[in-house]
Amino acid sequence: MGISTKPADHTTSEEIIASLYARHGRPRPQFVRVASPRAAIPYLEGLPTHDALRSWLGDRRPPGRFPLAGDVAAGLSRLRSALEADFTEPPPDRTPMKRRKGEAWPVLPPGQALDSGLPFHEMLTQGVRNALFRSLAGIYLPVRAALGQSVGAVPVGWYGQQDASWVAHVDAIRRTVQPHLRHEREFAEWSALTRSAGWWWPGEHRCVLVDRPVILRTEPVPHAWHEEIRPVHIEYADGWSVTPA
Repeated sequence: MGISTKPADHTTSEEIIASLYARHGRPRPQFVRVASPRAAIPYLEGLPTHDALRSWLGDRRPPGRFPLAGDVAAGLSRLRSALEADFTEPPPDRTPMKRRKGEAWPVLPPGQALDSGLPFHEMLTQGVRNALFRSLAGIYLPVRAALGQSVGAVPVGWYGQQDASWVAHVDAIRRTVQPHLRHEREFAEWSALTRSAGWWWPGEHRCVLVDRPVILRTEPVPHAWHEEIRPVHIEYADGWSVTPA
């Protein structure tokens, strides 16, 4: 789902996003559908940037209500933390690997990781979440950088296919060692939203939905766990394209 070029399912996306708005005390927004992130720019005016949200953390807070984009981001952060906290490491079938406090786990090929007793959660983190994150970052970071060249600071609170890395990680946990999640409903919503949507930005009264790219050419990149991907050309239906360096 992270590299899909199939048309976005806007009907499903809109219903789930409307439920997120309701969860944060907002009415159903007006939905605006556009063909590319570049086409979204005229509709993003007024949405908060990182600097705008940081201004709410000081003693002199801006007037009015905390932006919805911040509420959605905070809610998602709480959900991901709760899902992470729910994980229970399965009993090891060999001597567990040790590490010094503060040190990172080594990145090892799958067979060596198993033989060395690398914790199962860490294997899923390296082989699913981190691997997908690197591949998807190669897609969304160049697109976001290209937007920034056009408009300067791009608003925060953008979601979509790039969320596939953490969604796939939790799904792998659920399919292997923890089939029942305490926050199943919320996770199911974000999972379905990631499968159905391209990029989207939530504003107070308007949500901008972007179609997925129609062309996504990639090349393989060897890695310890499996071949990852590197995008070489990204193009949207309106002709706007990005060719990562």
